[in-house]
Amino acid sequence: GRIFNGRRPDRQPAAVLFAESDRDVIDGVLLARSRGWPVSVRSGGHSWAAWSVREGALLIDLGRMREMSFDPASGIVSARPAVKGGDELDPFLEEHGRFFNGGHCPSVGIGGFLLQGGQGWLARGWGWATESIVGLDIVTADGELVHASATENDDLFWAARGAGPTFPGIVTRFHLATRPRFAHLGKTTQVYPIGMFAEVMEWVYTMHASVSPDVEIVCVSVTSPDGDRVFVVSAVALTASREASAAALAPFAESPLLDRALRVEHAVDTTLDQQKAEQAAANPEHARYRVDNAWVEGVPRDVIPAIAPLFTHLPTPASFTIWFSMAPLRELPDMAFSLQSEAYVATYLVSDDPALDDVQHGWLNTAMAAAEPVTVGQYLGDSDMGSRQLKVMGDPQCERLQRIIAARDPDSRFVRYLAADPATVNRNHWTV
Repeated sequence: GRIFNGRRPDRQPAAVLFAESDRDVIDGVLLARSRGWPVSVRSGGHSWAAWSVREGALLIDLGRMREMSFDPASGIVSARPAVKGGDELDPFLEEHGRFFNGGHCPSVGIGGFLLQGGQGWLARGWGWATESIVGLDIVTADGELVHASATENDDLFWAARGAGPTFPGIVTRFHLATRPRFAHLGKTTQVYPIGMFAEVMEWVYTMHASVSPDVEIVCVSVTSPDGDRVFVVSAVALTASREASAAALAPFAESPLLDRALRVEHAVDTTLDQQKAEQAAANPEHARYRVDNAWVEGVPRDVIPAIAPLFTHLPTPASFTIWFSMAPLRELPDMAFSLQSEAYVATYLVSDDPALDDVQHGWLNTAMAAAEPVTVGQYLGDSDMGSRQLKVMGDPQCERLQRIIAARDPDSRFVRYLAADPATVNRNHWTV
């Protein structure tokens, strides 16, 4: 029941353990070893492909472990993996005047989100959420509880920041650096007819890399309340004051296309709660989702037509596609997460009709295939390797991760990526 996607898999675990403590997790790993079961883990249940549900595995569900604590001296928050980043962790930190850039959909648990890199609020300017990990408590394949950090079990610390569901251990607690909470949130919204997609994107590509790092830039194809598909440019500034937000958002008022926009709201006051509510409304729990994504790069004249089908003709009204700016790219720290580009594109096909599952799957694969010439890989958090396999990390990082897995989990106690072809993981499928 804690699988977010209403399109459920037909896989069946051998058993489910609802852990309530670290001791339960340890006992679960030891039980699985005695029975010869592989082990899978569920924290928030938001994996689109339901990676936690594995045939014949012991599924260790961490949903009953909910503790959070905050150290005001260090600014470090400690939280269990199933804690929801927006619904639970953010209100807790707000009481302390602190912020952690968790997932946009407020019900996303922090566990899988962080292990896959953590594309959270203002990742463009403030970094990937996984970079905020300063420590982890981990149950190993031997059933031992260890702490990992930059100075202790540093191989596990390196792997946890980007390995995703192939991580050779079970994280039972994250220790995260937080930042002072922003004082003001301002937003600019520009709504255009979908027929202006190419023109709008051409303008966005000329300016997005120079916008303040305190601004999140997202362009999205959605259905308007009138039933028409539209293209929306959204910019959200998280700053110290209304004046700072207005200054950060000023470049968007210079668009040469504003006189043809259907609606413009510039630098209006908003709140993070309002933004989280919009995210929750766009991502209804237990709807039937097909999701895929791509890191795209190249000159705009090549990229824009290649990604256009993902934005202009989506198969259901509730479906949407986002273009997410990561420019200018920051140099990443040394960690498993290692693949990104200046622009991220993700499509979320949404319906309530099981009869549309195959239709959506075929449409998405066809539209994503058109973008392959400008695709360098994909973000693990929005991927489904059972449907389409792409690179998710650099080759040196992938090789290092495999060495860590071999040393830490030689008997493959923990499940690996759920892939159609495990032999070609971390390769773009059209190169195989």
